[in-house]
Amino acid sequence: MSAIAETAAPPMPPRMITARVVSVVKETHDTFTLTVEPESPECANFSPGQFSMLYVYGVGELPISISGDPHDTGRLVYTVRSVGKATNALVNTKPGQSIGIRGPFGTSWPVDEARGNDVLIVAGGIGLAPLRPAIYRILRNRDDYVRLIVLYGARSPKDLLYRKQLSEWGRLPDTQVLSTVDYGGVNWRGYVGVVTTLFRYVRLHPGRTTALICGPEIMMRYVIRELEKRGLPDSDIHLSMERNMKCAVGFCGHCQLGPYFVCKDGPIFSYTKMRPWLDKHEL
Repeated sequence: MSAIAETAAPPMPPRMITARVVSVVKETHDTFTLTVEPESPECANFSPGQFSMLYVYGVGELPISISGDPHDTGRLVYTVRSVGKATNALVNTKPGQSIGIRGPFGTSWPVDEARGNDVLIVAGGIGLAPLRPAIYRILRNRDDYVRLIVLYGARSPKDLLYRKQLSEWGRLPDTQVLSTVDYGGVNWRGYVGVVTTLFRYVRLHPGRTTALICGPEIMMRYVIRELEKRGLPDSDIHLSMERNMKCAVGFCGHCQLGPYFVCKDGPIFSYTKMRPWLDKHEL
């Protein structure tokens, strides 16, 4: 038998379906929230932390984390930063237009496994978007969790996402929401500094706290150091490693990280798996 015949065929990617754009809402100067209605319901059933491949006809396809409520099975929501040709075309779609969707793909936040624990969510910049479905799921099943703590950092007040929701969440029982910015300006009355400075205002309980982290990798490394100082074991720390994803099924190799392909083995990993690789670059 030839070597070609012995090689297992890679899995075929899910078919693309059409989704109608419902709305595009501006969040910040360069970030928008897109709501779509897929023609087929299987694309709208997702777990917090998963992502879709979105295709703008005539422009290209790109992976975007789902940032809406998993309970809303008729629609999908994506928060997108406009940084290139494809993302710019995506955020400039109009209600009634169609885009293509494949997915959902990837692993999810361990929200169900965290039942009975405190849940600590730490986000930087647009990293709050992939974490928002986990927050929705926790709030919808609030009696299953003890405390919910959300620590969020952005470059400036104008870069903060979901400001109204952050305020609403912070008023809920047993819920602590703190936001900080790198540069506040004269009108900012909140915290100033990197997101790790917020840990001084939080009391953590090692052994009964599940930490979910998403943001720039350098931010996540410093957050993990703070959690280690406070005694959280690696197995209770989970992070999103959304970097360089392109094809969603491990074909292209752009997102290879050590032995893993982020798109098909992640994007959500426990720190137990990521510890040997998080500090290594160009893998």
